[in-house]
Amino acid sequence: MNGAESLVRTLLACGVDTCFTNPGTSEMHFVAALDRIPGIRCVLALFEGVASGAADGYARMADRPAMTLFHCGPGLANALANLHNTRRARSPLVNIVGDQATYQRPLDPPLTADTEGFARPVSHWVRTCAHTPALGKDAAAAVQAALTSPGQTATLILPSDTSWNEGGEVAPPLPMPGYPPLDPHALEQAVRMLRNGEPTLLLLAGRALREKGLHLAAGIAEATGASLMAENTNARMQRGRTRLDIACVPYPVPQAVAALAPYRQIILVGAKVPVGFFAYPGKPSLLHAPGAVLHTLARPEHDLDATLSALAEALGCKPLVPPPLDAATLPETGAPFTLQNIGRTLAALLPEQAVVIDETITCRVPLYAATAHAAPHDWLFMMGGAIGEGLPLATGAAIGAPGRRVVALQADGSALYTVQALWTQAREGLDCTTILLSNRKYAILQDELKNVGAQAGQTAMDMLSLDRPDIGWMRIAEGFGVEAAQASDPRRLADLLRLSFSRPGPFLIEVCL
Repeated sequence: MNGAESLVRTLLACGVDTCFTNPGTSEMHFVAALDRIPGIRCVLALFEGVASGAADGYARMADRPAMTLFHCGPGLANALANLHNTRRARSPLVNIVGDQATYQRPLDPPLTADTEGFARPVSHWVRTCAHTPALGKDAAAAVQAALTSPGQTATLILPSDTSWNEGGEVAPPLPMPGYPPLDPHALEQAVRMLRNGEPTLLLLAGRALREKGLHLAAGIAEATGASLMAENTNARMQRGRTRLDIACVPYPVPQAVAALAPYRQIILVGAKVPVGFFAYPGKPSLLHAPGAVLHTLARPEHDLDATLSALAEALGCKPLVPPPLDAATLPETGAPFTLQNIGRTLAALLPEQAVVIDETITCRVPLYAATAHAAPHDWLFMMGGAIGEGLPLATGAAIGAPGRRVVALQADGSALYTVQALWTQAREGLDCTTILLSNRKYAILQDELKNVGAQAGQTAMDMLSLDRPDIGWMRIAEGFGVEAAQASDPRRLADLLRLSFSRPGPFLIEVCL
């Protein structure tokens, strides 16, 4: 077999069965092998940033690696922003990047680039395979690297002759890396802190924000008087009225400082020390109270469920299932079209086990609060801060969690970065409902002008607005094959949500703010 065939067969043997791609000439033998060898679902994206973001969404919901296929260094470069987000989300991912043939590269043809240099800042593992017989082993090593807790990005660069040459060998899967052991001294210190009577916060992240971890954390908090909070953004939270309603550290620095001010001790469970998203003149970078004691019980790569179980056992606690919240109700007829009422409408109608993608940015707080009363669902934040991942995340999540309705809460400005994802949703028939919050401006940047104390005139404001002309979202969505409609009051939004949830395929609702 040739190298490309050995690569496909090795990836299949390692459990990789979905590929998000925008291929080119250097990858044609791999494309042909994907056609000849059944088992890998190939999903075409019109832009590499869509493919990388979709792979992130898939990995978060499927809990196993997705694969991407990109064309040479420039194709990888197009994907970098959402690979940055993927790395921050700690999602398992295997990138396959085609490259010039080994004997062509020294001639410096136009697409020659420092592909490894592009890959390293967004990858935990990078390798170029220049010898066909080694390709299978390199692929197995890439999957092993991707599966290393808490999830890593592995990039395998594939010169085109490595792909087409004969002599490929299929490699067996490598052992899945285990979790690092929990430090018993860290556990003992956490127990002492929870028993010393000081105001204490358990700051949670990662898999600790799924149902099992939340029940364990709730039991610990109930028994010790500690408080619970999640990081500002989280890769995947399990929420809804039958689950623990947990607040996130606020985004604005003054609100974050106020939220963390009461705590003299903060125990980190998979979380990092809370810091501001940016530096601001006259405002602190560290958000916790001065003099507060921070203690790392578990890093992101630890088994967080086992960590919380060990902590509960040491404290003599049992998991606590909180009493269900009241079910959300629709706003009254004639209610104003506020963010709170948009959130209430969604919460009242959200299907069981839906997946909510959050790229609302400035609109998040009221929407997040209202949906605590929705049916049980998963909530995926945009990680890493590189805007434009919401629509791709929804695309990948729908493939990673088939049978579950995906709802993308999407700001209009960031949607324009990767709007091509709508075409992939239509082509694949994905059950994605996009609620596009259309305020025709980069509202987050207008807020940040005030936060940093910058003085802004008309030239500055023109760089932060999306009017002149207004963007025709109905025409854009329909041009990509997605049915679309506008809502300007809660009743119309409710009608459109019911319509979207009642039938398969994608639908876009422009919410005019």
